[in-house]
Amino acid sequence: MNLEEAEKRIKKLREKINELNYKYFVLDESEVEESVRDSLKRELIDLEAIFPELITSDSPTQRVGSVLSGRFEKIKHKTPKKSLSDVFSAEEIMEWYERISKLTSEKIEFLCELKIDGLNITLQYEKGQLKKAITRGDGVEGEDVTHTVKTIKSVPLSLPEPLDLEVSGEVYIPKKEFERINKEQSERDEKLFANARNAAAGSVRQLDPQVAASRNLAMICYHIDNSYADSQEDALKFLDSLGFKICKHYKKFQSIDEVIEFCNSWQEKRKNLEYDNDGIVIKVNSFLQQQEMGFTAKAPRYAVAYKFPAEQVSTQIIDVHFQIGRTGAVTPVAIMNPVLIAGSTVSRATLHNEDEIAKKDIRIGDTVIIQKAGDIIPEVVEVLKDLRTGDERIIEFPDELHGVKVERKEGESAHRLTNTNIQAVLKEQIAHAVSRKGFNIDGLGTKVVNQLVDECLIDDAADIFNLTESDLLTLDLFKEKRVNNLIDSIEKAKNIDIDKFIYSLGIRFVGEQSSLDLAKFVFDHAKKSTKKIEKVSTPKMQNTLFGETSENTESDFTILDLIETVCSFSLEEIVNIDGVGDKVGATIHSYFADATNQALLEKFYKLGVNLITSDLKNEGKFSGKSFVLTGTLLNLTRDQAKELIKKQGGKVQSSLTKETTYLVVGESPGSKLKKAQDLGVKILTEDEFSAL
Repeated sequence: MNLEEAEKRIKKLREKINELNYKYFVLDESEVEESVRDSLKRELIDLEAIFPELITSDSPTQRVGSVLSGRFEKIKHKTPKKSLSDVFSAEEIMEWYERISKLTSEKIEFLCELKIDGLNITLQYEKGQLKKAITRGDGVEGEDVTHTVKTIKSVPLSLPEPLDLEVSGEVYIPKKEFERINKEQSERDEKLFANARNAAAGSVRQLDPQVAASRNLAMICYHIDNSYADSQEDALKFLDSLGFKICKHYKKFQSIDEVIEFCNSWQEKRKNLEYDNDGIVIKVNSFLQQQEMGFTAKAPRYAVAYKFPAEQVSTQIIDVHFQIGRTGAVTPVAIMNPVLIAGSTVSRATLHNEDEIAKKDIRIGDTVIIQKAGDIIPEVVEVLKDLRTGDERIIEFPDELHGVKVERKEGESAHRLTNTNIQAVLKEQIAHAVSRKGFNIDGLGTKVVNQLVDECLIDDAADIFNLTESDLLTLDLFKEKRVNNLIDSIEKAKNIDIDKFIYSLGIRFVGEQSSLDLAKFVFDHAKKSTKKIEKVSTPKMQNTLFGETSENTESDFTILDLIETVCSFSLEEIVNIDGVGDKVGATIHSYFADATNQALLEKFYKLGVNLITSDLKNEGKFSGKSFVLTGTLLNLTRDQAKELIKKQGGKVQSSLTKETTYLVVGESPGSKLKKAQDLGVKILTEDEFSAL
C-alpha cells in the first residue's frame, strides 16, 4: 500500500470508528460487535505505525476516552482515567512482558482479574459518605450519574470508616436480569437492548432513578488510590473489607507462563459467570513497580487487557478464488488480509454462491465483517459500505476452470463444472472419503492426498487400501515411522460403519443423517428378505470420533450386498425412505445405478473393506427420537454429541419442526431456542441431555 492509498484508507477508517464510538458510548447503541470495532481500530493503529506522518490529533487512536452526551453535569476526574492497551494472543502477552521487564530491576509479580464487560464508574467518598458517581467519559471529565448509581445495592452509600476515597469499577446487568429486561421490552413492543453492556449504560444514564432501580444493576470494584494499599492484591482485599463487591476470581502469579495459562483456562469457564466477561486484566501487582513503569500518552505500561478470541472481526477482501468441490460445485472463496478470529488466524472465507454475493453486495476491496462458529470455514456476515472508496470490483464467476466449462443451471444456486472427470475433483472426492466423518484415516490429510494423486499412486479412494510402504516412501512427505503409522491407520479403517461408508462415497446432497437413514433402511430390508444376517465371531477394530479404536464384529452384510439391495429399490422406494425425500433420493438412485460407481464399490470390497452393522441392530434409548443441537456444548464437540445420539438409535436434524423431540441447548444458542419455545419442542440443557 502506497502513501496515497493509506491516506484514503485511514480517512475512511477514522470516520467509521468515530461513528461507531459515538453510537456505542453516547447513544448506548451497538451497530456491530465490540470485537469488530477493536479490529477496525487495530487496522488503523497498524497503518498509522507504518505511515506516522498521517497521524492526526483527532484520530480515534489518540483519544483516551469517549465523547460526553451533554445530558448530565460534567465533573472533572481527580486523576485522568486512561484506557488499557489490548492484547489478543499469548504472543502479544509475551511481547508486553518483554517490554516491561526492561523497566524494572526487580522480579515482577502479576495479578490477574476477570474483565467485566460493563460501564466504568468512579465513586467519590468524603468522610465515608458517597458524594459522587461519575462515568469515565473522555478520561478527563465524566458525567454525574450519582442519582442512578445510588440505587445499586452493591454500592455502599457509607463506609465503615470516615475515609476520603475514590473507587473505580464496572456497573453491569447480570445475564438473567438482562434476559428479563429484554423480555419485558419485547412484550411492550419496545426496542430490545443489543447486549447487557448497553442495557447497563442506558440504565445508569436514565433521568429517572426508578428505572435504574427496577433493573437490578450490580457493580464490581477493582481500583482505589495507591495511598491505601501497596499492591493490587492488597487493594482488592481492602475494598472487600469496606463492603465493596469485588471479583473473587482474581489470582496472583509469579511467572508470565502462569498468566497465559490462567487466561486460557477462562475461555470456556467464563460462560458460567453471572456477568459478561470479555477478557482478563493483567497487572503488575506492586504499586511501586507500577509507578516505575509509568504511562504512555494513552495507557499505563504496567497493565494490559487480554481479549478472548472474537467470533466476529473486520478485514478486507483482496481477491476471490474459485474452489472446486467433490461434486464439481464451484464455490467463491474470499482471500482476505489475515485476521485473528476464534483463536486462529484466517485469510479465507466462503462466499457460498452468486446469489449470496449479490444479496450482500460483496465486492473485491470491501471491508467486511466475518464470523466463525465451531470448526466451519469463516463466512462474510456484512459489508461495511461506509469504508468503500470507489475502487472496489464486482465479483465475476469464470466461464471455465482447469479447461472445463463452468455453468449455472436454472433453479440451482451453485455454479458447476460440466465435466467432473478431472484431477481437482478427484482430490476433493478422496479427501472427503478419508475425512473424520468417513473412513477417518489419521495422517491422510489434504497435502498427502494431493501428492498421492499427483504421483499417480491412486486413481480413486479405494486405491488408498492398496498402498504399500514402498509407495509411500517415494513421497517427500514421509519418513519410515510416519509410513508405518499411516499403514496401520489404513488397515484399521478397513472396518467401517455402513452409514459412514455411504457418507464417504460423496454422493451429492447425502450428508451424515441421510447416510444413516439409508443404511438403516437397507439393513432392515435385508433382514426381512431371504438373506440371513449373522455376526461372525472375528473381532475388528474401527477408528472412532473420540480418537481411540473400538472393537466391533464383522457381519456377513458386505458391500456387494449393499449394491444389490440398493439397486433392487425403485426410485419411488428410495424417495420414500424416512428422512430422504425427492432430491436426495434421486442422487442415491442414480449413483448406485451407475456402472462406474458400482465398479468402485466392488473395488473397495476386493481390497478388504468390511461394513459394520452392529450399531444398526441396537435400537437404543433414543430410538424414534429426533434431536436438534444449538449453541456451544462445554463437555462434548458437536460431532461427539451427534455420534452419541446415533449410537443410541436417535436422529439428528439440522432444523426444527413440530415433530422434533428435543432441542439440546449449549452456550449462545441463537434463534433456534425461541423457535423451539414457539413450536412447543422440549428443551434440554447439556446436563439434562447427558442424564437422559
